[in-house]
Amino acid sequence: MTELNPHRKDAIARATHLHQDVERFRQTWPTLNSAHDLTPPFTWSQLERQLSDLSATKGNAALVCDLMIATRKQAAFKPAELVLREILCIASAVMDETFPSTNPGGSSSSHSEESPMR
Repeated sequence: MTELNPHRKDAIARATHLHQDVERFRQTWPTLNSAHDLTPPFTWSQLERQLSDLSATKGNAALVCDLMIATRKQAAFKPAELVLREILCIASAVMDETFPSTNPGGSSSSHSEESPMR
């Protein structure tokens, strides 16, 4: 049997952690079978655009793209309601003026100097 290199060990650990998160979520929130409760369809781009617009600061709006990329990458492996929960957490964070964002230079931005997006 081939020994696992550090990269493969890390990938296995991340996959295991993701699986455990999904199982914990499913135990807490069993699937509801209510087709009449479906939300209207929307795209990831529309969601990102709206989250950027709702952001409290320019710095927070700049974070939306990266947060959505990460959420979208893992969405196929998670229950839809867990993805929804993560989107709601992103919305809450970026709408919070005190949420720490990073400016393009990499240092923490000063929220008092940033102007609201809306």
